[in-house]
Amino acid sequence: MFTWTLVHGGRTPPPGEVVRPDERLSAPRMVGLGAQHVVAMFGATFVFPAIMGLSPNLAVLMSGIATILFLLIVKNRVPSYVGTSASFVAAVAAIRAQGGDSADVTGAILIAGLILAAVGVIVHFAGAHLVRAVLPPVVTGAVVMLIGFNLATVATTTYFPSEQWIGLLTALFVILVSVVLRGFVSRIAIFLALVFGYVLCWIADFVNKVPQCDTAGKNCHAVNRIDWSGVRSAHWIGVPKSMSSPTFGHLAGPHLPTFNATFILLVIPSVIALLAENSGHVKAVSEMTGQNLDPYLGRAFIGDGVGTAVASFVGGSPTTTYAENIGVMAATRIYSTLAYYIAAAVAILFGFCPKFGALVAATPGGVLGGITLVLYGMVGMLGAKIWIENRVDFADPANLVPVAAGIIAGIGNLAIKFTSDFSITGIAAGTLIVLIGYHLCRWLTPGMRGRPETDRMHTGPPDGVAQQRQHGRAEQTVSAAPAAADAPGGPAAEPRDGRPLRD
Repeated sequence: MFTWTLVHGGRTPPPGEVVRPDERLSAPRMVGLGAQHVVAMFGATFVFPAIMGLSPNLAVLMSGIATILFLLIVKNRVPSYVGTSASFVAAVAAIRAQGGDSADVTGAILIAGLILAAVGVIVHFAGAHLVRAVLPPVVTGAVVMLIGFNLATVATTTYFPSEQWIGLLTALFVILVSVVLRGFVSRIAIFLALVFGYVLCWIADFVNKVPQCDTAGKNCHAVNRIDWSGVRSAHWIGVPKSMSSPTFGHLAGPHLPTFNATFILLVIPSVIALLAENSGHVKAVSEMTGQNLDPYLGRAFIGDGVGTAVASFVGGSPTTTYAENIGVMAATRIYSTLAYYIAAAVAILFGFCPKFGALVAATPGGVLGGITLVLYGMVGMLGAKIWIENRVDFADPANLVPVAAGIIAGIGNLAIKFTSDFSITGIAAGTLIVLIGYHLCRWLTPGMRGRPETDRMHTGPPDGVAQQRQHGRAEQTVSAAPAAADAPGGPAAEPRDGRPLRD
C-alpha cells in the first residue's frame, strides 16, 4: 500500500496523461505538489475553527492526522485532504447560544463523527445505493442549503457591524479573485482574502483608528484594527493551547469532550452534509481518474468519520474532504496519494507553530465579515448545485412542499419543543421536516410508494465535467468553499491503460 510507481520519468505528465493514486513523480515535484495542497486547504482550515471558538493550530495539526487516517482507511485509493468542515458552524453557534462550551461542542461533534463512521460501515457492506435511497439529492441538497443560509445572521450581525466597509471590500476581493482569475490562484481565494483584509486594515489604521468604548458607551479611546500583541508573545514552536482573540474571544485549546443529548441532536444534520460532501468528492475523483471508486465510498465515510472523532476527542475541529484540493488535482492532473501524505506532514508541523494560530486569531472582525458573507452563501448555494446536477423535479409536490417547509424552518431557527428542557431548533428542526416529510409524501402518494426519486434523476457525469469534455478545456475552476458538498472539479481524464483498481 505504501509503494508508488515512478511514472513519466518523474516529470510533469504530458497532455492527456495523468498520475494515478498509486503512482508518483520525482521527489522534488511531489514535495512541491504537497505544498500546493497545504496552501489550498490552509485558509478555510484555519478560519473555521476560530469561528467555532476552537484552536486553529490544533485544527491544522489534527487535519494532518485525520488525512493520514483517511488515506489508510481508503487503502490509498481516494486521494483527498480532509480539513475543517464548515457544515458544523451553524450547529456550534446554536450550542454556544444555549450555554454550551467548547467541551460540549467537541463532544457533540465526536458523536457525529462516530455516526458517520457507522453509516460508512453499513454502506461498505450494503452498497453505495443505500445512501441515495435514504438520502436522495432532494434531501441532501435541502440540508446543505439550510446549513449555509442559517449562518446568514452570523456574517451580517456578528462580524460586519465592526467594520462594514472593510467587510464589503474583502467580500468584493473574494468574488473577483474566485471568478475573474483562473487556475490555482482562484482556488486559494479565501487565503488571499485574509492577506488582503489584513493589509487593508493595516493601511486603514494609519488613516483612521476605530473608537472603542465601554459597555455604557462612554470612556471611548482610539484603537488599531489589528492587535498583534498576541502574535508577538506567541512562540514559534509549541503545543497548541488556548488563547484570547480580540475578534473571536477565547479560543479553546486541547481538551476532553463532554456529552449532552440536546447538543448532539443539533449537530446530527451536519452528518447528512458530510455524506453529501464525501459522495461528491468520490464521484469527482472517479470522473477525473476514470476509475470506479464506488466500492470505496463506504470507506470514505468511515475515514472522514474516524478523522472527525479523533480530532474532536482532543478538542480539534470536525473534518471533511476539500473541494479546494480537488481543484489542485484538476489543474495538475496528479492524483497521487503520496502528495497528500506530504501535505499532512507539513500541516502537522504547522500545527506546532503557535505564532500562526495567533496570527489568524488576530484577524479583524470586518475581514471575517467579508469572507463569511461569501462563504456561507456559497455553502447554501451548493445545495442548489446538488439539485441542478441531479435534475431534481420541483414540479413534483412530493419534492417541493417538504423541502420548502424544512428550509424555512431551518433558516428561521424554528424551535420544536418536546419537553420543558428538550427541544430541537434551526438546522435540526429543518432537517427533520425535510427527511420525514419527503419519505412520508412519497409513501402516501399513489404510484410513488417504493419508487425512489433517484430513478428519475440525472445519473451521468457532473455538469462541470460534461461541459469540460465538450469544450476540451485544460482545467475546470472549482469553488473555493470548504464545505463543497457534491462538488466536482476539473477534467475527467481518461485512464491510460484501463487497469482495474488493486487492493
